[in-house]
Amino acid sequence: MHHSRNVLWTTLIFGSILVLFQASIGATIDTVEDQDCPSLANASYMQHSQLIQTLTHVCRYDRLERPIEYDSDAKRLPIVVKTRIYVYFLQNLNSDLLQFKMHALLQLRFQDKRLAYKAFQRDDNILGQKHLSERLWLPHIFFANERESSILGTDEKDVLTSLSPEGNVILSTRMQASLYCWMNFKKFPFDQQLCSTVIESWMYNTSDLVLEWEERSPISFDPEMRLTEYNMEKFWHNTTIVHSDEINLRHGAFLGDYSSLSFTVNLRREIGFYLLDYYLPSMMIVAISWVSFWLQADASPPRIMLGTSTMLSFITLSSSQSKNLPKVSYIKVSEVWFLGCTFFIFGSLVEFAFVNTIWRRKENIELKKVNSKYIIKSTLTPRPSRRQMGGSLSNDSRARSCSSLDNIVSSTESVRNGNGNVNHGYNNYLTVHPNLPIIKTECADNVSISSERMSNEHIIDIDKEKKETPPTFTTMTPQEIAMWIDRRSRFLFPVMFLAFNALYWTFVYVL
Repeated sequence: MHHSRNVLWTTLIFGSILVLFQASIGATIDTVEDQDCPSLANASYMQHSQLIQTLTHVCRYDRLERPIEYDSDAKRLPIVVKTRIYVYFLQNLNSDLLQFKMHALLQLRFQDKRLAYKAFQRDDNILGQKHLSERLWLPHIFFANERESSILGTDEKDVLTSLSPEGNVILSTRMQASLYCWMNFKKFPFDQQLCSTVIESWMYNTSDLVLEWEERSPISFDPEMRLTEYNMEKFWHNTTIVHSDEINLRHGAFLGDYSSLSFTVNLRREIGFYLLDYYLPSMMIVAISWVSFWLQADASPPRIMLGTSTMLSFITLSSSQSKNLPKVSYIKVSEVWFLGCTFFIFGSLVEFAFVNTIWRRKENIELKKVNSKYIIKSTLTPRPSRRQMGGSLSNDSRARSCSSLDNIVSSTESVRNGNGNVNHGYNNYLTVHPNLPIIKTECADNVSISSERMSNEHIIDIDKEKKETPPTFTTMTPQEIAMWIDRRSRFLFPVMFLAFNALYWTFVYVL
């Protein structure tokens, strides 16, 4: 009995000790937990850094999780990120690399109610730099058409973070970005380029994050900003949704619809530089090539040197203007001008070759009329003069001789008389030696008949000449024709070039 009583007391004592030990351990754990999660009881008296550390403590805040809000139906809503861009520097377009550089201030604004501290009787904003933004959740965005960029900054001075008592977070970032711009050079140098800046959400699709432009002044430019080669005429912004799938894989391994913002600037190229450095010098080079029309047609060295030097100078001028452009397959407006000027310079060389060839001819040319039609026709298809034609006719008449002894039988032939006797012919023939000219004669009767016929024809020709007035011909030497062509070229080439200029600039104005 006594033994059982001792066992009972021992059990009670041991149980009480165990309960006291468990209670002490629980109190210790609560104390440790209270120490790990700092209280916000004195939030109204905390410094900004202490308040931020308390608000963003791991027991209250997870920077990897976006702010979550619910509607009246307990449906999870996406977070709305308001965006504003202030551009204070826009570099000229790099036509060769199809890109442009921009320095801007990117501002993102959203609400995170986990960071609200207005309930602690505080109404001052908290400002910080990069160290503050590193403790907060931030939307992950990127430039869809970037070549390289420093978005969200890498230095302390590039990032400014502002936190309001209502939990509104404003992140301002100085950024530098090189962006692609797909240019069209068909109208170069009278072209205008549309260059866009596209911002998209990287991690969160439209069910979690939506990008929107600020309602007031979403895009603004520094009033002191100036462009040297371009003139910014206008700009506009847009909001779109980008679909990402296995084909259009723009967001890593994530599929779905992503929010996107973009703004486009319309840049028109300034034409003043190209007028002074390309068009006016090319006009002068073409005009210099016409100086050869005032030189004599047989002055080959100076005219060849003038034509080739102007051609090479113009090619060098054109290549210097187009060396910074990409190699495209379509024809540009500047190339139309290049082809036109090359045609006129090359035409002056062809004109010299033409008149020089005529100058070196030795025969005079007879023209029915002295005009462009007959001169060009006679130079391209020359025909002999009337004197040459008359000389050729006299030579033919001399070559035409009459044959003699046509009715006389050769002595080697036999002639049978009326009595049937055979009489040998006499030696009534001419011996022709191979080195002597052949002379043909006719009988007296035939000669008289032919002379009478010629006299009759001569009388008829005289009557016709009396009735018909023969055409008048003008004889020009090859040198006169060459100088005549040069004189016409002095007028024709400038008129054609002025017509080409009128058509070209009219076409440019219509474009």
